[in-house]
Amino acid sequence: MTNDILVFAEVREGSFKRINAELVSAASVLVDKLGGVVHIAVLGGAVDGAVEEARSYATGKVYVVKSDVLDSYSTQGFASGLEAVLKECDPAIVLFGATAMGKDLSTRVAARARGSLMTDCTELDVEDGALKAKRPVYSGKAYADVITTKATIKMASLRPNIYPAAQKTGNLADVAEVSLPITLDQIGAMVKEIVVTSAGRKDVTEAEIIVAGGRSLKSEDNFKILEELADVLGASVGASRAAVDAGYAPHSRQVGQTGKVVNPKLYIACGISGAIQHLVGMRTSKVIVAINKDPNAPIFQHANYGIVGDLFEIVPIMTQQFKELLAS
Repeated sequence: MTNDILVFAEVREGSFKRINAELVSAASVLVDKLGGVVHIAVLGGAVDGAVEEARSYATGKVYVVKSDVLDSYSTQGFASGLEAVLKECDPAIVLFGATAMGKDLSTRVAARARGSLMTDCTELDVEDGALKAKRPVYSGKAYADVITTKATIKMASLRPNIYPAAQKTGNLADVAEVSLPITLDQIGAMVKEIVVTSAGRKDVTEAEIIVAGGRSLKSEDNFKILEELADVLGASVGASRAAVDAGYAPHSRQVGQTGKVVNPKLYIACGISGAIQHLVGMRTSKVIVAINKDPNAPIFQHANYGIVGDLFEIVPIMTQQFKELLAS
């Protein structure tokens, strides 16, 4: 067992995701205490561009599992590939992003490697060789400090937008190719198609600014006023469960307990009452701005700034003001 840390790098459509650089940043803090190096694992089909990107961040090696079998994501395929990397790399700690892929893959790999796994973490540290983490519990109402005990290999998934993206080292790390120990006919299920519902925008889990709407928007067409504000701010558009259930927005935009957990620098909640189901998904946002006609809406109890009024009047004014401000 080494003192090294392995970062699983998520690749989407051949691109190296921002969460990977954030994981490298977290890993760099930990290896300063462990005395090891940071390795990166890149798995997929067409990953040449992502591999070159990874080489500029790793201080150790970039382990590459490249195969047509991994063109589309499958839990079995990626878990088998990453398990093979673990045998080659022998790290003390493995880090994943708390994304849809990271959450799915980390559990399978932890079970196979008989490792400990701490999920959805907001802070990581090392103490006497043990991995410590802080993670939200009870729907985000409290935080638990968790520490590994007997597990030989420690694993954790980290929320996006917690650590700053790492800076490139200026050097290119060596590449170690690892064979995939599984064939296509051994995979029971895999992703066949990805339907893009928000072209040109970041997924809400990766966005630094989110403009979110609730049932008060009244229709899918009315979400356009949020889209206009988001375009000005370079933001993504989110939605409450009520808005999604009403058909105003796709499920891929849903923020909350049955949707996605987000952690942006700025969250603008428009016409969202602030039910606990929604708060679970966004209460760790750095700054929360709430717009609601009801001065007693629960969202105001958690907002840094609140505007009591009609969103159909306020949001267009905000859009125009931001346009003028950013233009100057």
